[in-house]
Amino acid sequence: MTSSLSREILDHVSHLNTLARFLARDRTLADDLVQETLLRALHHSEQFERGTNLKAWLSTILRNSYFNEKRSEARRRRLMQVGFLVKTDFTVAPGDQEDRLHLRDFERAFWMLPPVQREAITLVGAKGFSYEEAAEIAGCAVGTMKSRVSRARLALQQLLNGDEAAEDRPVAAAN
Repeated sequence: MTSSLSREILDHVSHLNTLARFLARDRTLADDLVQETLLRALHHSEQFERGTNLKAWLSTILRNSYFNEKRSEARRRRLMQVGFLVKTDFTVAPGDQEDRLHLRDFERAFWMLPPVQREAITLVGAKGFSYEEAAEIAGCAVGTMKSRVSRARLALQQLLNGDEAAEDRPVAAAN
């Protein structure tokens, strides 16, 4: 790994702190997530392709670390509720059915959004563009882009939380 990539990674610590605090809503967990992200990024730096979006790569590592932590936390909670572990003599292949179902649910909700909101959430959320960059790509004002992303996030959250009324309501196409 080059020291220039290390410096570039460290340039994004502020963004990572902000994202971690947004996701975790807990300062200690957020700090742990940022540290984990930096360690993984430095350890796996050979996987980063020069010329691609470093900020998006780091954000993905952080987001995946957060989801891994939440899964582990849920698993620990379930084990504590049971109060004991049952030892088995056979190994169980890990299933990924739940992940596929979550992905399917997200895709269904995503495609229910109006095209301008899908574009906005893709540019800002998935591709890591700033609001200014995304607004320039979409040919709209920065405030409009922020509004589209906000509305898309809210609609996705409602749809993914099982708000059946959200499925029946048309999502506003403007902004």
